[in-house]
Amino acid sequence: MKFGMRKISPRKSFAARTKGRATRAMKRALIPGYGKRGMGMFHPRRKAYQAIYSRTTFSLGDLFRHR
Repeated sequence: MKFGMRKISPRKSFAARTKGRATRAMKRALIPGYGKRGMGMFHPRRKAYQAIYSRTTFSLGDLFRHR
C-alpha cells in the first residue's frame, strides 16, 4: 500500500482524459449500473483497497486545493 504523494504521470493523465473518457461513456450507455454510486458492494476487496488508498495518498493538486 502506498503512503504519501502519488507520482505524476502525464501520459496516464492524458489517456484518462481522452480514450478513457470515451470508453467510460460507451460502457455507461451499454451496461446498466456502470459508474453509479454503491456498485462497490459487488467488489468488496477493491472497495476496501480504494477506501484506504484514497485516505493515505494525495496528489499535487490536493496541496493547492482548499479544504
